[in-house]
Amino acid sequence: MAMAVSLDMRPQTGLGRLCADRAGDRIVPAPASGGMERIEAWFSGNAYDPHRHDTYAIGLTIEGVQAFRYRGALRRSLPGQIIVLHPDEVHDGGAATEAGLRYRMLYLEPSLVAGSLARRGRALPFVRDGVVSDPSFRKTLLGALGSLDAPMEDLQLDDFLVRLADCLARHSGEPERPLSRPSLRAAMLARDHLEANALRLVRSQELEAVTGMDRFQLARHFRAVFSTSPHRFQTMRRLQQARRMIEAGEALASVAPATGFSDQSHLNRQFRKAFGVTPGRWAALVRG
Repeated sequence: MAMAVSLDMRPQTGLGRLCADRAGDRIVPAPASGGMERIEAWFSGNAYDPHRHDTYAIGLTIEGVQAFRYRGALRRSLPGQIIVLHPDEVHDGGAATEAGLRYRMLYLEPSLVAGSLARRGRALPFVRDGVVSDPSFRKTLLGALGSLDAPMEDLQLDDFLVRLADCLARHSGEPERPLSRPSLRAAMLARDHLEANALRLVRSQELEAVTGMDRFQLARHFRAVFSTSPHRFQTMRRLQQARRMIEAGEALASVAPATGFSDQSHLNRQFRKAFGVTPGRWAALVRG
């Protein structure tokens, strides 16, 4: 049964060109906002193959029924319900009915959630079921997804992240798992170094020098803070850059060498594992 909610989610000015083409699958990226990506999407049928990314994926189903496999079970999100996918968890996704699907989603770097919870010294919240019904959470989420035409201002983003982290913590259903200040600091230093050097090979000795921690300690602490490994974190930064180049209209043949992948085949494999579609399919969705 659909939820009795009222969503003022009319497409914004920059998204209006898609309204007349509900039969076609489309994705519209919003302007980026400091470590957070936002999209609005329309799909009929299957949208994404099984994949995993190293960000939280948190979204709101607007029209239709959103179906996805997550943590060994088939989940369904109805209009007004919230989807919360933890970093590095495999999932797929698509429309469960012939009526198709419309949703908005944000992809949030775990460091932003970790930073918001740093004073509590707790690990990343894990919402196990993947679907949440909570009007307060929905209201918080609409602070970022209610309007997609412009980037969020810094102070607006700061306030949103604090409230969102509280929502995630409230729905995690887990006791707080403390993280030491040294582990948080080392993980953040490693993250910053990997991000700044995403398009070249970073060796373990570099991260040891940057963090003051041996590679094995760091690997454990990094995963505790960000729910992924340093290597995968760097690979995902390359893939995000590849996606931005595709969205900007760059030729697919030029994307792989520009983002540190050995060839087009290597990029294709990694892109599909991370986003559930090939680079060519992504280009068709965002340029349509």
